Amino acid sequence: MPVRRLDPVLVDRIAAGEVIERPAAAVKELVENAIDAGARAIAVTIAAGGRELIRVVDDGAGMTPDDLALAVERHATSKLPDSDLFAIRSLGFRGEALPSIGSVARLSIATRRHDAAQGSGLVVEAGEKGVVRPVAAAPGTRIEVSDLFAFTPARLKFLKSDRAEAQAVSEMLRRLGIAHPAIRFSLEGEHVSPFDWPAEAVGDDGRLRRLGRALGRDFPENALRLDAAREGFHVTGFAGLPTFHRGTSAGVHLAVNGRPVRDKLLLSAVRGAYADVVPSDRHPVLFLDVGCDPRLVDVNVHPAKSEVRFRDPALVRGLVVSGLKAALAEAGHRATTTGGARTLEAFRAVFAGAGQGSSLRRPDLPAAPAWSAAARGFESPPQAGFAEFSASSADARAHLSEATADALDRPLGAARAQLHETYIVAQTREGIVIVDQHAAHERLVYERLKAERARSGIATQPLLLPEVVELDPVDADRLNAASEDLATLGLRLEPFGPGAVLVREAPQQLAGGNLQKLVRDVADALAEHGTAGSLERRLDHVLATMACHNSVRAGRRLRPEEMDALLREMEITPNSGQCNHGRPTYVELKLADIERLFGRR
Repeated sequence: MPVRRLDPVLVDRIAAGEVIERPAAAVKELVENAIDAGARAIAVTIAAGGRELIRVVDDGAGMTPDDLALAVERHATSKLPDSDLFAIRSLGFRGEALPSIGSVARLSIATRRHDAAQGSGLVVEAGEKGVVRPVAAAPGTRIEVSDLFAFTPARLKFLKSDRAEAQAVSEMLRRLGIAHPAIRFSLEGEHVSPFDWPAEAVGDDGRLRRLGRALGRDFPENALRLDAAREGFHVTGFAGLPTFHRGTSAGVHLAVNGRPVRDKLLLSAVRGAYADVVPSDRHPVLFLDVGCDPRLVDVNVHPAKSEVRFRDPALVRGLVVSGLKAALAEAGHRATTTGGARTLEAFRAVFAGAGQGSSLRRPDLPAAPAWSAAARGFESPPQAGFAEFSASSADARAHLSEATADALDRPLGAARAQLHETYIVAQTREGIVIVDQHAAHERLVYERLKAERARSGIATQPLLLPEVVELDPVDADRLNAASEDLATLGLRLEPFGPGAVLVREAPQQLAGGNLQKLVRDVADALAEHGTAGSLERRLDHVLATMACHNSVRAGRRLRPEEMDALLREMEITPNSGQCNHGRPTYVELKLADIERLFGRR
């Protein structure tokens, strides 16, 4: 079969298969053109998920009749004045979007320059370009795409449901709106939740307001500002607290020079920065924008321009990881405000049930008898020798330790009681704090061990009698293979025949603990983590396992001074708002909310 040159319309349809694979891709190209045109308001309307109608209206610069005629030609663009692909400062640059859309749909354009007396209109249908005609038009550009893929029926078979396609359009527009808070964005149509985000002021306050609209109204008060720079790269944005996490990565928003991306390098950097503080099955919520000279990044490496290639990827990854870790460390003991809100909602549910006549009494306990008077002989005070045992536990008697004014002014307040030998109740000026003593102390021990390792190596304590731990042969081999790494963590092991190891030294912080269980849990941690990830991450995983063994256990009674000491250490320890597994270590209830709960406000 002889080689022949393809028909121009067929060429456009082939290109459309790369650029316009679904309605969301068409909306993305059109909205990016509007942003490049300097628009300050962009309105998007869709029907049937974008198959039947896509309408994008903007107030940008608009086009002259000559520019309009040329804009629908292949590879015609105004965004590469110097023909330099390594200095791209716009979102679009290939000149393929409009001809590609026009080859698979009916494309109607009406545009007008701000200084023009009238507008210009053009229709492209199935690749056939019409004549530019004068039309009545507002300043800016109005583009309508109808019957998308009508001329390539095979492509329609690969589209998802109208609802799924509409949600993809909404998600794409939200990502562009987050990256460009100074522009007003609106969306309406079937199968979407309509929104209209007003333009925000330039700066951190405006961006945070836009993020609050996109990521939820709880995000701004649970966000940490990030600003880090190194060797020509500048990372800015807002990162959610570790305990403000979600079940999917939909809350992770990344941009490079204002271009929303789903870049593998940046996603990996975010996961690495949060790996120590967020559960492995949860994802943080954040927005980061990496700014740099366009020559330091190649944006022409993906058909949808959703991935980029940095000239120095290791530098960018290190900057993102270090910037995020520094922001998280500065947060100290902070935990999300949503923890207290969820607690109050749980209380309200119980109170609502009680108000409807339900009982708060445990169903398995008999009702207390209604005594009319105290039984004779039982009204005497307890004997002096038993006064120490008259309360449920010594540490639960709040009246024995008067809260000082200084302690009440501290972020976590003054310890007042211990409940169920697990939870510390502290009083602050503005409410109360409930602390999970095991989760909190586990994080404190972990951070101590990490700091000790980074400073001078973890101090060890030789065992007077080395301890033999019997294991599954596979686990024993795994421990022996990692013995050098474990030695840097203060755990010195030696092979001791098949299926056993000998513990020679243990970290001083873990002295007196159950070494048998510790070694078995370390073996499990190594099996779970395998050889994936960096050595530091694997060692941190093992350290977290060790820290769990020397933490104050649930069920242990604490004296008032011990509880206060735990609170004070939490206030100065990075990441103490969540345990090693990413769960919150405390919740705070504001006094005003508690008073509303009881109808006092």
